[in-house]
Amino acid sequence: MNLLHAAVLGTLQGLTEILPISSSAHLILVPWLFGWPESGLTFDVALHLGTLIALCLYFWRDIIELAINFFNVITRRGLHAPADRLPFYIIAGTIPAAIVGKTLEGPVEEMFRHSPALIAAFLIAFGLLLAFADTTGAKRWKMDRIDLRAALIIGLAQCLALVPGVSRSGITITAALLLGFNRETSARFSFLLSLPIVAGAAVLQLGHLAKHGLPANEVAPLLIGIATSAFFGYLSVVFILKLVQKKSLYPFVWYRLLAGGGVLVWIFFGR
Repeated sequence: MNLLHAAVLGTLQGLTEILPISSSAHLILVPWLFGWPESGLTFDVALHLGTLIALCLYFWRDIIELAINFFNVITRRGLHAPADRLPFYIIAGTIPAAIVGKTLEGPVEEMFRHSPALIAAFLIAFGLLLAFADTTGAKRWKMDRIDLRAALIIGLAQCLALVPGVSRSGITITAALLLGFNRETSARFSFLLSLPIVAGAAVLQLGHLAKHGLPANEVAPLLIGIATSAFFGYLSVVFILKLVQKKSLYPFVWYRLLAGGGVLVWIFFGR
């Protein structure tokens, strides 16, 4: 992989993993449109590490607080406040996606990687679902109203993110909105819920990389991918959490419709 491709794909990962517009769709469709070769194992490591760094940098206070509350509950053996329960809800919400990801990630990726039209259709369909949730959701509840039921429903929704075009943040925010949570809580819980999955993916990819080794000519693309993914991922978190405090998620809906529609037009009329 050359350095330009690494920078472009790292930027795409940082933006689209955080924003509800599907990183997997963009990382498949952009190389397909430009005829670029597949990124390979090394760059997959870079993308996951970059996203993990961005999330950890932004949510470091939340991560420390979650860890403290978790160990406090273990030592006190009591769940007395919403903050005490939140770490366990995140764990519970992570379990469905972890199981489904471990068992189905390979087959799902193989099924959709060579189907740009299906990916574009999912961009459109789940963009419309996001619009429906943003329009009809009650938007009453804040983080202290997260309970086990909500965490499990949002966690189950996260399983759909294996399908390119769905978007991990998009489907979890959609589920939270449909349950009645406000936009800021939906987005924040979505990102906190994604931390274990993103961390687990990074660790697995690092394990594969350690097993196969890092070719000398891939060191520079790896570092550029990590840096661009982390930088633009952090900016994306800042952007969306500020946006949802005052405005709707419709900019992402319109983007998904235009991107998906543009790909379909290209497939059926432009080639």
